[in-house]
Amino acid sequence: MSEPVVHSLHVHPVKSLAGCAPGEAVVEPWGLAGDRRWALVDASGTVLTQRRYPRMAPARAEPLPGGGIRLTAPAQEPLTVAVPEPRGTVVTDVFGDKVEAVPAEGPADDWFSTYLGAQVRLVHLDDPAHRRPLDPAYARAGETVHFGDSSPLLLTTLASLDALNSLIAQGDHADEGPLPMTRFRPNVVVAGTAPWAEDGWRRIAIGGVIFRVTKPCGRCVITTTDQRTAERGKEPLRTLARHRRIGDRLAFGQYLVPEVPGPIRQGDAVTVLHDAPATP
Repeated sequence: MSEPVVHSLHVHPVKSLAGCAPGEAVVEPWGLAGDRRWALVDASGTVLTQRRYPRMAPARAEPLPGGGIRLTAPAQEPLTVAVPEPRGTVVTDVFGDKVEAVPAEGPADDWFSTYLGAQVRLVHLDDPAHRRPLDPAYARAGETVHFGDSSPLLLTTLASLDALNSLIAQGDHADEGPLPMTRFRPNVVVAGTAPWAEDGWRRIAIGGVIFRVTKPCGRCVITTTDQRTAERGKEPLRTLARHRRIGDRLAFGQYLVPEVPGPIRQGDAVTVLHDAPATP
């Protein structure tokens, strides 16, 4: 088997919208530069995702120099949104975390409200170094995270996706497969591993950047959502429930926390620095 390498990188500037796949990205302490620095919220400040609004899936945000974004969505005119001036913050709720963010300026709220058919607001995480501490169960003092679910980065592997798709093909909803990696919305996709090898990783290097591997990613209904059409099916949750229960999670992928930031690139070597002891 070949040595593990980075197959692709993925940045999602707005939480739960489609993003882009750059050839290289800068790892910051709270995640990839530009990743999940924007989010949509409802009137109560709750951060919205595809769990509630699957139509977020086909909408896309492309990063612009300086931190702004270009938005596109079906039946909508493209819209460019600049980073808002820091004139005050609102409190948002990210799965129970109270996080201050700056409301977007201009027509972004109306643009998204028209598209989703609901009154929503676009907000920007202006100070990721201080706004949202990581879960102390997996963090060291001072570590923070952007608007992501629970960790700065998510890693998946092509071999594990192939293995999952093989299991789906043997199940009751084989017609839904094979599934693309976009269903899992990773930041780093690795090639050249055995299936599920990432389950045993505890510390890795990608190029010159060091990461702790903190926990498996528990998957939700977003993975059943076609990222092009917003239609929902049963897979992969049916198959994960049968074959990939790790604790209370239906697991696919591993969360990463950067220890040493820096640039990573497509084609970079992925080196396992520390893995879990073998099970007797």
